[in-house]
Amino acid sequence: MRHGKKFNHLGRTASHRSALLSNMACSLIEHKRINTTVAKAKALRVYVEPLLTKAKEDTTHNRRTVFSYLQNKEAVTELFRTVAPKIAERNGGYTRIIKTGFRPGDAADTALIELVDFNELYNPNAEEKKTTRRSRRSTTAKKEAVVAEAPVVEEKAAEPTAEAADSTEEKTEE
Repeated sequence: MRHGKKFNHLGRTASHRSALLSNMACSLIEHKRINTTVAKAKALRVYVEPLLTKAKEDTTHNRRTVFSYLQNKEAVTELFRTVAPKIAERNGGYTRIIKTGFRPGDAADTALIELVDFNELYNPNAEEKKTTRRSRRSTTAKKEAVVAEAPVVEEKAAEPTAEAADSTEEKTEE
């Protein structure tokens, strides 16, 4: 019986389940989204969200705690360097599970689990990139305008020096 056992055992032994979740968490941190079954995605969300919360504060203790779960230096480095700054102002809900249908081989219900702040399509709060559209004509016109202005500035600068030279010659003649 499963009285009082609140997490999904996923049909595996405890060591196999911890290895599975650790590997899936490393893949999620590295690739920012992975495809899996719905049951594994829900189990992974419970596993990885406390790790993401710990990563928000970069201390040696938190790094060692996260490493004890992940057992992968590269994943821990990625988590603390790139993921943590993006999720710093979020209070929870770091992952999103999107159901994607059924797997062809065994009709298992599949899902996409992803880190919320790394999806530009679904993230309405993300800052939009400021891009300007430029045509070739406008860029060449700007370049010509800059080139035309440059000699004018040089000529104006040359004239005062010539006048200054004339004034010094007049002073020496007197």
